[in-house]
Amino acid sequence: MSGTGPWRIRAAVRAGAPWAGVLGPAECVEISTGAGVPAGARAVLPLESALTTADGRVSGPVPPPGRHIRRTGEDAPAGRRLAPAGTRIGPALLGLAAACGHDSLRVRPRPRVGVLVTGDELEHTGVPGPGRVRDALGPLLPALVAELGGETERVRHVPDGPAGAPGGGLSGAVRAVRGADVVVVTGSTSVGATDQLRRLLEAAGARMVVDTVACRPGHPMLLAELAPDHWVVGLPGNPYAALVAARTLLGPLIAALSGRTLDPLPCVPVHGRARPAPGATRLVPVAWDGARARITEGHGAAFLRGAAVGDALAALPPDWTDGGAAPLLLTAG
Repeated sequence: MSGTGPWRIRAAVRAGAPWAGVLGPAECVEISTGAGVPAGARAVLPLESALTTADGRVSGPVPPPGRHIRRTGEDAPAGRRLAPAGTRIGPALLGLAAACGHDSLRVRPRPRVGVLVTGDELEHTGVPGPGRVRDALGPLLPALVAELGGETERVRHVPDGPAGAPGGGLSGAVRAVRGADVVVVTGSTSVGATDQLRRLLEAAGARMVVDTVACRPGHPMLLAELAPDHWVVGLPGNPYAALVAARTLLGPLIAALSGRTLDPLPCVPVHGRARPAPGATRLVPVAWDGARARITEGHGAAFLRGAAVGDALAALPPDWTDGGAAPLLLTAG
């Protein structure tokens, strides 16, 4: 409509069929949602607020200028960046790109991750027998890699045998991973007789980027560049320790390979009991308790119960006491 009413109806304008006329004072068009607003229009009066006079004109309250009119480029003006580099592709971004006329996008592919699970003691189905342990990391890691923004190529179980064992042991398994940007090795990160990872990386001339971290659990974690754009991440064999290492080391690596930056960690009061870790950061699972976080039970290096029901990992500094503030690494479970 243009000007104040009552208004004379000039035409009916439907979506997809623009009207080429120009509205003058006290004129309007009947318009469908999604149709192009004609030149000279001041605002749109909803049908439920309009009345028809005896002479066929329309009357009703005069809306403020621009009401119910969407301007061309209002959401994304020409030349404005729609999203920063590194934004994860999701439904809203796909819809935005299409709405702005893009038929394709240049993207970074998800980093490809090969997973090697070591341990002669592991069972991969059912309930383990005496002296055996059920493998938790084989099922855990592909889901976590997907959550972190990567894509698992395959999961392979590798015995603790030496390099001369059938299949070449761990060294042969690492070399056999093809097409992956990152190889994740669980276990074999310490210095025991069956822990081969550090020795094989040294023998291969790998560049060690992270060689242990002052945290509990998960301190034997490592990150090495085996070749240009080919990375190896070593995780402890204990499930919760491996989960901590994966979230704090593998997660940032996948983000960097994806071109994403890491969000700042929220810092909130953390309540509960946790064994101090002198000289190191202790990572414990926590659940929201109002505006604070509460430490969940079951967070030993081998136990996943606390992490399974928690909402985040709290990084407790060495001097933390009950109720003190700590940064939280938010998780999805």
